[in-house]
Amino acid sequence: MRGRSFTLKVCYRTSQQIRRAADRLLPTVLRDSDGLEDERRGIISVFEGPRPEVRPFATVEAETAHVHNTLAGWLGEGIAPQEIGVFVRTEALVPRARAVLAGLAGADAVTTGAMSLAKGLEVRAVVVMACDEGILPLDERVEDAADEAELDDIYETERRPLYVACTRAREHLLLTGKTPVSEYLAVFFRNIL
Repeated sequence: MRGRSFTLKVCYRTSQQIRRAADRLLPTVLRDSDGLEDERRGIISVFEGPRPEVRPFATVEAETAHVHNTLAGWLGEGIAPQEIGVFVRTEALVPRARAVLAGLAGADAVTTGAMSLAKGLEVRAVVVMACDEGILPLDERVEDAADEAELDDIYETERRPLYVACTRAREHLLLTGKTPVSEYLAVFFRNIL
């Protein structure tokens, strides 16, 4: 499908706090495959919510424990398991995400997978795990860059899966990683801390 008549400026899916933080990942003007530019300024969300939480950890085990406890808290607050998503950058990291579900009631109903599978989903609470340096952006993609222009393109396209995963959350967003964490999380630190 080609062309659009206008860009929607009202967001009904994500809280103002999550949308504002995630929007810092992308440039204010996006260019589509047809070369058309889309202005992203002026978008608002219709409801407020808690600020996204960003937590770096010294070890994967510490990250797992914190995410597990966060999920248990959300379940205790009445968020249903099917209203929670846990996302990681690649399929190879999915076992790391699934490890946090051990012992949780309804864990089989929690959506768990790679960020690329998050598109189109809407849930109340999201955890984006394994936001480690070398994973966001993926080292192998950065190393394959032939020149500066291609490197810039890789950095831009590597932000998009993170943006999509973050904006699946309606109310709660937690981003975690093992230190050193991805440089992309600096956007959230600057906005939150």
